[in-house]
Amino acid sequence: MRVCWKKCKIPAIKHYARIFALSDSKFSSLPLQTALLDNLATLEYHAMTDIQAQSLPAILDGKDIIAQGKTGSGKTAAFGLGLLNKLQVKKFRIQTLVLCPTRELADQVAKEIRKLARAIHNIKVLTLCGGMPFGPQVGSLEHGAHIIVGTPGRIEDHLGRGTLSLEHVDTLVLDEADRMLEMGFQAALDRIIGDISEERQTLLFSATFPQQIQKIANKYLQTPEVVKVESTHASNSISQHFYHVENDEQRLTAVRLLLLKHRPESSVIFCNTKIETQNVANKLANYGFGVVALHGDLEQRDRDQTLVRFANKSASILVATDVAARGLDIDALDAVFNYHIAHDSEVHIHRVGRTGRAGSTGFAFSLFSDKERYKVGLLEDYLERTIEGEVLPDSEVLESNVFLPKMTTIQIDGGKKQKVRPGDIVGALTGENGLAFEQLGKIQMGPNWAYIAVEKMVARKALNKLTHGKIKGRNFRVRELN
Repeated sequence: MRVCWKKCKIPAIKHYARIFALSDSKFSSLPLQTALLDNLATLEYHAMTDIQAQSLPAILDGKDIIAQGKTGSGKTAAFGLGLLNKLQVKKFRIQTLVLCPTRELADQVAKEIRKLARAIHNIKVLTLCGGMPFGPQVGSLEHGAHIIVGTPGRIEDHLGRGTLSLEHVDTLVLDEADRMLEMGFQAALDRIIGDISEERQTLLFSATFPQQIQKIANKYLQTPEVVKVESTHASNSISQHFYHVENDEQRLTAVRLLLLKHRPESSVIFCNTKIETQNVANKLANYGFGVVALHGDLEQRDRDQTLVRFANKSASILVATDVAARGLDIDALDAVFNYHIAHDSEVHIHRVGRTGRAGSTGFAFSLFSDKERYKVGLLEDYLERTIEGEVLPDSEVLESNVFLPKMTTIQIDGGKKQKVRPGDIVGALTGENGLAFEQLGKIQMGPNWAYIAVEKMVARKALNKLTHGKIKGRNFRVRELN
């Protein structure tokens, strides 16, 4: 029988959480394999984050856990080290399943696990996600794997077709469990977990704790340890501002005023619905901003290209829903906008926490109308501060020029399978009479494609170099993403 913290209610979770008081926060204080510790040293992972220090002792002790921590708290390394430490490499079978709500998060998690595992030979990590061809995944499964990282829909699909067996899984990780429930994966989770032995270790990670988390914890976990890392930031790292608006027209004007006043190089505007997300992006694009939209109705190819353009500074504004943006590896974010106040105060904190990270400073701008006063009241209690609408920038700022991203993205129809490497692309662009190295940005490689950011002012020159020149002795089709 599976039970969870008896008499425990989610709002009071901090009173029931076991806090591990480690006298030494170094990874070397833990009973980890020598190979893992040596690799952590080469990665310059020395001191544990709060969530690692509080969860790893229980994970290494084989206990089920429920852990709350914001994006960037180090939770992937926490469960990654735990599952790698117990993995039996010589037994070439699926021993661990990590479930994530989105393909982007699954890719990010798999990448981190491979990085943590690089000192242990012959560990195979396989990613199974929707939006990718089914056939190649079947072929990869036939060759075997130790760790599967995937999305519930695609994992359920493989189980239904008999191309995946979970009979030897002894560790189950539910990453961003709250978002999996929001996205309607409850039935898929039931189907998948029903195929896994109850004699397993289950690790549940979530950025927020809605009531549904207690329900699935009761169902899937055995007397778990509970860890909660506060989703707060230093008061001097994020400057939060709130503005009262009368209607949606004024709401959009407020965003324009704040964008033109502060001119952030990289910002995210959070909306509560997919329709609103696309509408806001379209309207800002009509005003000339370099903006892209991210929501659940996008085709996978469009979604991938949106993320590439925003990550490499070819788009300065990303308008997104919470579900779409969860788990994205976004760094150096200058500002966050809450187009509407989030439905949940913890979601607000999670949104705001996207900026002001790694010692940098950031802005958080939140808009609210009279209809949202009750959400503002809840947020006041949560933040323990009074929220008053501030004065928006003067309308004269609307006459200033719209700022545009410095970079643009070029797609090359050749990638890893064609043996193309980042150095080959750089060489093709910076060769005789080519671009300066400083005019190049991020390069991202895929199986059959590559993306490179270049400064807009030299985009035509870059396209000519790649169109008329060769990469690895071959011609590839190229185009600029708009």
